[in-house]
Amino acid sequence: MIELRELGHGDAGAVECIYSPASVRFLGRGPMDAHEAREYVASAVASAEGRPRLGYTLGLVVDGDLLGVVKLRLNGPVAAVSYVLRANAWGRGYATEGVRRILTLGIDRLGAAAIRARHHPDNPASGRVLRRAGFVPTGVEAGFVTYALPEGRGQTRTAGPLVLRGVR
Repeated sequence: MIELRELGHGDAGAVECIYSPASVRFLGRGPMDAHEAREYVASAVASAEGRPRLGYTLGLVVDGDLLGVVKLRLNGPVAAVSYVLRANAWGRGYATEGVRRILTLGIDRLGAAAIRARHHPDNPASGRVLRRAGFVPTGVEAGFVTYALPEGRGQTRTAGPLVLRGVR
């Protein structure tokens, strides 16, 4: 089963593995070490408790294994989506499913009027993920290919039941 869930302090080791050299190649950052992973998870936990809540940093879990992180950041009526998966989870549809699920959160539960995303031009697989989830390319900005989710076009239907465990 695939689910999105809040990150917890016990997830720091898995987050460190997710943000490996291969996974961050196109993110404009280096891999995480154990200390940074603990800080990242602590920040996600604190953000989940903030009101109003402006960001969702959720774990993408498949059959109990934390394989990735999917994020939704709110800026007024506009939201931005991003994601990163452990390299050994690539090519299995998990990123697309994670994006679809976070779109359900953004559109259906939070009422985001617009949702944007972007990817590095040398990472076409990420563009395929976004297009499969319903995004359309809008151009290039600051060296990244940009995308928008057209009104009414988000493919929020997921392959299985929507599971957003512990998401408030």
